[in-house]
Amino acid sequence: MGTVKIPYYTTRKRHGKVLGYWQPSKTMRQAGFALVSCGPDGPDAWRKAKEWSDRWQAYRVKLEAPEQRRWPPGSIGDAFDRYRATETWARKPIRTREDWDRGWARIEKFFGDCDPATVTLETLDEWYAALLEHIGVREAHRAMKIWRALWQVCGALKLCNPANDPSKGIRRVTPVGRTATWREGEIVRLVKGAWRQGYRGLAVVVAIAWDTGFSPVDARRLSKGDVSEEGFRIPRAKTGKPAIGTICNRTRRLMGAYLEDAPETLADAPLFRNRSGAAYSKDTLGDDFRAVRAVVFPGDDRKLMDARRSASTEALAGGATAEQVGSKMANSIATNRDLERTYFPVSNAVVKIVDGARLAGRRAIRGTKV
Repeated sequence: MGTVKIPYYTTRKRHGKVLGYWQPSKTMRQAGFALVSCGPDGPDAWRKAKEWSDRWQAYRVKLEAPEQRRWPPGSIGDAFDRYRATETWARKPIRTREDWDRGWARIEKFFGDCDPATVTLETLDEWYAALLEHIGVREAHRAMKIWRALWQVCGALKLCNPANDPSKGIRRVTPVGRTATWREGEIVRLVKGAWRQGYRGLAVVVAIAWDTGFSPVDARRLSKGDVSEEGFRIPRAKTGKPAIGTICNRTRRLMGAYLEDAPETLADAPLFRNRSGAAYSKDTLGDDFRAVRAVVFPGDDRKLMDARRSASTEALAGGATAEQVGSKMANSIATNRDLERTYFPVSNAVVKIVDGARLAGRRAIRGTKV
């Protein structure tokens, strides 16, 4: 077979055949690209490798952003740039940094070049009201949360008095927490529907998310290096805390069937891919999930993230404590009322458990009376 020059294309001899692979570099793997099996070495394999090479080039061009804006010294933008250069910022989990960046995108165009000490309550109130009107409660809530954290950063950098945050005069509108849950039979139907429609990577992600209680981002990022005897051991993307996810035999078989036909991946590369062979991103996972949900449950608006809440609800209804569930899920449900409302929505099963616990406590108190 003739030689071709396609970036990152290589060949290997396996089972007596010469097979072609598109093999990305470490930098490319960190961006979500992974080893792609192109089939027997030849024109078809070269064509597939060229497609993946073009995808990488398109992605790389997007990364070549213009030079970072320079903010006036002592401004809020300058403070944020200085903060992002610290070790404290570097230690933040990726999801936390993404949260800051999303909030900053709402702040910078209005206050980036301002001295924090010159920002007034009236100006901030107008900004927050505009956010509520144009982007909704949830994003406005996030932007105000980041503003308040950034004000403390400005205070630590001696640019303002941390106690004089003008946002203290504004009461945030709190977004209503989600309460939707899934049942096991519904998840089984989603998994089967995804597999039959060709979304095999999604099918395994959904099954794992249900069994483990992992968030969608933690489930889609699983790699060979995360596999353990019980299922998976990971540091959570949002908190960095270690978490253990156990999976049932049915999910093990499903994952085995998927990996049997999946392209070979490196130890730190995501295992589960969309139909084009790329590692799932937040957007592509959501798009594929909605496509499958529309077929299996037309008109339904529940999300994959609701499987995590379903897991905690089942555990609580079965007698687990908030501390136990919080430990498994690697968060602090037991000490955070907002988390508790999110992951333990009111249900008849929960009410019965709580009522039963109160009765048991009442009997214990009676028994200790002298």
